[in-house]
Amino acid sequence: MEKYDLIIIGGGPAGYLAAERAGHGGLTTVLFEERSLGGTCLNEGCIPTKSLLNSAKIYAKALHGKDYGVDVEEIKLNHKDVISRKNEVVKSLVAGVKSAVRKSGATLVSKRATIKGKLSDGYIVTDGEKEYVSTNLLICAGSVPVIPPIAGLKEAIESGYALTSREILDIEKVPKSLVIVGGGVIGLEMAEYFAIAGSEVTVVEMLGKIAGPFDDELSANLQKNLEKLGIKFYLNAKVTEVKDGSIAFEKDGKTTVLKSEKALLCIGRRAASSDLGLETIGVYTERGAVATDERMATNLPGVYAAGDINAKSMLAHTAYREAEVAIANILGKKDIMRYDVIPSIIYTTPETASVGETENTAKEKGLEIIIKKLPLMYSGRYLAETKDGDGFCKVIIEKKSSRIIGVQMIGNYASELILSAGLMIESTLPVESLQKVVFAHPTVGEILREVLFS
Repeated sequence: MEKYDLIIIGGGPAGYLAAERAGHGGLTTVLFEERSLGGTCLNEGCIPTKSLLNSAKIYAKALHGKDYGVDVEEIKLNHKDVISRKNEVVKSLVAGVKSAVRKSGATLVSKRATIKGKLSDGYIVTDGEKEYVSTNLLICAGSVPVIPPIAGLKEAIESGYALTSREILDIEKVPKSLVIVGGGVIGLEMAEYFAIAGSEVTVVEMLGKIAGPFDDELSANLQKNLEKLGIKFYLNAKVTEVKDGSIAFEKDGKTTVLKSEKALLCIGRRAASSDLGLETIGVYTERGAVATDERMATNLPGVYAAGDINAKSMLAHTAYREAEVAIANILGKKDIMRYDVIPSIIYTTPETASVGETENTAKEKGLEIIIKKLPLMYSGRYLAETKDGDGFCKVIIEKKSSRIIGVQMIGNYASELILSAGLMIESTLPVESLQKVVFAHPTVGEILREVLFS
């Protein structure tokens, strides 16, 4: 039985960063990952989807080159080459993560880990052959796609008609038609890629708007722009049956059947907590997610959880910060996790980004707010680079304190600018002080200053 200061289960963003931080902190650490380092984000989420989208955006820009004074002939998107490039990007980043983990001194075990129980000197984890023991255990097992109990869905997945976000990223050819179930982040990003690549794309969403918790105005604007690509949307639509080659849904009391070459499930994800052996030591869970406090601690001494496994905020950047908080507390340093200023982004065209309160959440909390909003056309660079763009920036200000508590943006560079917005919120400085910040010109980011003076 091998002994360590820390055992980490799962090598996604939370797990591999935790291993690095633990190693730098002097902890002997073993990291278990049965598949590929990087988890969902690096292998079948954040990174591969951005690689595909970037190729699609380059192609789309070339198709509309005449709008910018550039004539391009015989332009085409080669899907196989796009997938090949995506694989190279993922391969390179996985290698980088593996190198960083090893440099930190952590031991990497490429096998599935299962919690076996507890001894007087720590928790026992096995890889099926060997046993490991540690006084500290960090659970970072991630998440898996939600597969709802829809009639025929299981058979459709087995036949290859219905795909999850994992399979769609390696599909060999662009389907002539694609129905996407779910209008969240991944569903919308894949809708854009395949629409640009040549698919007839339809999105079926159960809610009355796309983009889930995003600001209602952002959702409406994004849908309008995606519809320009030919994407069709059915909202308030509940899928009732999936057959090989078709999907049926109910809307306004009527049943509609959509035929398509392929279907993509993007209904959401759930914590991958089953078969970990959590019950052997009594880890408390809520609806399958490991319950954690602000220190990322569970109900057991020395047992922590970070990343999608706690289902608090299923984002890679959240997982990074949670990992840092967990390791800090294991090392005896006081640190807590905050979830009120975590940015959310959809990398479509236009990009959509949000941080802090939205107009809806602020009102739900009973906050007295001031809303300031301007079109991104107020930015010279945005106007120079974007033909017929209708992006905007909305700032939510708490009236009593004159502090920014939320920012929503839709338009090019929104994914990069949202960090600045988050820092403004974190600073807790009043608007009068933030108005004195000097922004480089010409940048799209100047819109933040313009909104504050509006």
